[in-house]
Amino acid sequence: MSPVRRCSRTACSSPAVFTLTYVYADSTAVLGPLATYAEPHCYDLCAEHAERLTAPRGWEVVRLPTEGGQPSTDDLEALANAVREAARPAPSGNEPVGQGVEVGRRGHLRVLRSAQTHPER
Repeated sequence: MSPVRRCSRTACSSPAVFTLTYVYADSTAVLGPLATYAEPHCYDLCAEHAERLTAPRGWEVVRLPTEGGQPSTDDLEALANAVREAARPAPSGNEPVGQGVEVGRRGHLRVLRSAQTHPER
């Protein structure tokens, strides 16, 4: 089996370069860059079929920009930093310190009552 995805149109063996999805609630067809994974409700199209794409009457075709399809090094670095931040252990201390007083417990949930911060007047 070839690792290159092919156009979904019948009898077309050209490589796919665009992905077509439908948003039925908005009567919209969205044509964008080739999706990373083949989805069951999306259609991969070659350049020729994507260019000639038309939608049913009353529907809108949204063509997403395809330039710059590869992420930049800045995008990749930002993603790597976000992953590192998410993997970083939480600060010491099991729970955040708040202004509540525990009045009950059910399983792992706690019932808290707000602590009095202002004296009664």
